Amino acid sequence: MLILTRKKDEAIRLGEDIRIVLVQIKGGQVRLGIECPSTMRVLREELYEAVRKEILNALSSDPSQLKVLPRRQMMSPKTP
Repeated sequence: MLILTRKKDEAIRLGEDIRIVLVQIKGGQVRLGIECPSTMRVLREELYEAVRKEILNALSSDPSQLKVLPRRQMMSPKTP
C-alpha cells in the first residue's frame, strides 16, 4: 500500500485518466473528488462488497429454481 500525505486541493494521479483530489477535511473525515472516465465504475468499498456478494450468490444458485420464477410474456410485433 502506498501512503501519501496531501493537503486540501492537492491531488493524486492514477495513470492518465484518474485524478483524486482532497476536497475537504472536517473532523475525522476527508472528502475526496474523483475524476475518471464515465465508463469506469466508482463505488464505496462497502457497496462494492455488497454487490460482489450478491453476484456470487446469484452465480451459485440452483438453475432449477429458475423454473419457479414468473415468466414475462413476449409481445408480438404489430403488423402494419
